[in-house]
Amino acid sequence: MQKGQGNRSPGELGGHKIADFVGEDKSKVSLGGHRAKLRLFLIVVALVVVPDQLSKLWIRANSPRIELLPGFLDLIHVENYGSAFGLFANQTFLIIAISIVSLLIILLFLRHLSPATTLSMVSIALILGGAIGNLIDRLRFGYVTDFIDIHLQNLFHWPAFNIADAAITVGILTLLFSFYKSGVFRRAYEHNPKPKN
Repeated sequence: MQKGQGNRSPGELGGHKIADFVGEDKSKVSLGGHRAKLRLFLIVVALVVVPDQLSKLWIRANSPRIELLPGFLDLIHVENYGSAFGLFANQTFLIIAISIVSLLIILLFLRHLSPATTLSMVSIALILGGAIGNLIDRLRFGYVTDFIDIHLQNLFHWPAFNIADAAITVGILTLLFSFYKSGVFRRAYEHNPKPKN
């Protein structure tokens, strides 16, 4: 056993790799700071799941067709039996299985990497909250309730979506931005130099 290394905790030994991944050394994050970030994480998840489920409940009860911004934004009621953008239509079991696996991956990511930056923590919370919101629908009804309809007159029509979908999209974009800010992409490029001719 090497001197000076035997007394170090696993968190300290793996801190450098974690720092490389999220841009902040996990060993420097205090217990109080970790708990504060965990509280923030749970609050963000709740702020996605609760409004998502309440809005879907109202949509299912009222089946509206409301023009919020004429020619651009409508409130409608769509039962989406597929995944995002209607892919894998009527493959409910497959989509539920993929959703559960995705949730487990996110939880393992949190358990083993413990993202240190607040932005990465919020990003993952948005993704997790959105995934939970849509999974609740699939388990209860076999479909997801979508209601936000964006279009540009008759020239362009985006597939209807919901609050959970929006949270997942924003979470992915902000997580990528977090990785970019921490230099993950630059370090990955530097570790994989172009092959010489």
